Amino acid sequence: MRFRGVRGAITVDANTEQAILDATLELLRAMIRINEIDADDVAGVLFTVTADLNAVFPAEACRRLPGWTHVPLMCAQEVPVPGALPRCVRILMLVNTTKTAAEVRHVYLRDAERLRPDLTRS
Repeated sequence: MRFRGVRGAITVDANTEQAILDATLELLRAMIRINEIDADDVAGVLFTVTADLNAVFPAEACRRLPGWTHVPLMCAQEVPVPGALPRCVRILMLVNTTKTAAEVRHVYLRDAERLRPDLTRS
């Protein structure tokens, strides 16, 4: 087993609890499915949001996933860089995996694809 970081980001349609939780769940499910992640292999998850998203903690979405109750979660605000992508949730999931760094698939959805076009795969 190796210790790896799995990155992801997604934009949110509106600063509402439902929109943030729905987008965060969409991103989490994609990261878990694509990288074959089991909650028991996750050391922790860091969620960040842009300053324009404050209706709910995105980590709350993770608590809705079966088996993720005991995974440590943390939320923070992104650095407010002028011109940065608005309404964006980012995730860094720290996992134990047999995958090499090159095999880990980072997930960028919706307008967040433009953050890392070098890592976005079709």
